[in-house]
Amino acid sequence: MITIAVDCMGGDHGPVVTLPACTQFLDQHPDAKLILVGLAEHLGEFAHPRASVVLATEVVTMDDPLEIALRRKKDSSMRVTVEQVKNGAAQAAVSAGNTGALMAISRYVLKTLDGIDRPAIAGQFPNAKGGATTVLDLGANVDCSAAHLLQFAVMGSALVSVLTNEEAPSVGLLNIGEEVIKGNEVIKKAGELLRVAAKSGDLNFFGNVEGNDIFKGTVDIVVCDGFVGNVALKTGEGLASMIGAFLKAEFSKNVFTKIAAIAAYSVLNALKNRVDHRRYNGAALLGLRGLVFKSHGSADAMAFGNALNRAYDAARNNLLGRVQVRIAQTAPVLAAVENLSST
Repeated sequence: MITIAVDCMGGDHGPVVTLPACTQFLDQHPDAKLILVGLAEHLGEFAHPRASVVLATEVVTMDDPLEIALRRKKDSSMRVTVEQVKNGAAQAAVSAGNTGALMAISRYVLKTLDGIDRPAIAGQFPNAKGGATTVLDLGANVDCSAAHLLQFAVMGSALVSVLTNEEAPSVGLLNIGEEVIKGNEVIKKAGELLRVAAKSGDLNFFGNVEGNDIFKGTVDIVVCDGFVGNVALKTGEGLASMIGAFLKAEFSKNVFTKIAAIAAYSVLNALKNRVDHRRYNGAALLGLRGLVFKSHGSADAMAFGNALNRAYDAARNNLLGRVQVRIAQTAPVLAAVENLSST
């Protein structure tokens, strides 16, 4: 049985969204159990033969500063959820709460893996090839060194190999051009480290890629710092909303635009569904000594259910163990980073 701990209080909607999503998830996965964490007044009446309840007395809000979330709210639903992974009761944790707080609490409770300096947030973007491109970091680390970007590539490779069964997924370094000479000094140094890893057979490094390559599906994994990654994430999330708004606006105009909208509706609606960010909800916090997944704060029941599915797949396919194996394989390269960085 795969057991997942769920922060039922996190996000913009809390139990109104998380509890229906949990019920549907359990109905669809007979080999899964859930540990629901939250306040007694919200979880007291929830009942399912494969669900248990662990009560918390506090909630981390979306506006809470890190200090309050980490040091003052020690019995928050978010922290208690992550602690279920720490103590072995659950194989993965899911929360839609404050991203910064979730990363800080997860890092404090679970610690980072040997060889990893900073955890990263990895999510997926739909691409033109009909699949998805994994991008990291999506916001955990605004400023990154070349060594951090190499570590992200190692962890992202492990994640994609679990998701797709591809032994050597391709990795691209996000840059302002494909040429090796392009980019700032950090990007140039990162490219150097990634090429070293590729020569040793530890990574399938494609080279530099540009922003449009994310949606083209040029590579399986795109590595970048959290500032750029988060901007790309928000841009992608707005695409489906824009298409939906366009359809609504065209149907509200005169008879001629309505006819044109009807003619194009099936194509546009298919595109809207294809790029719907809810289908790709559930970003992995990689680099920790445990599996933690972040759902979008505004997720509805469908989106939160997909975050649960991603956590389930990761636990079932031993993502944590495979990340550790990848790190061990690239240990010589990671150990040589300081020498290269100092030259």
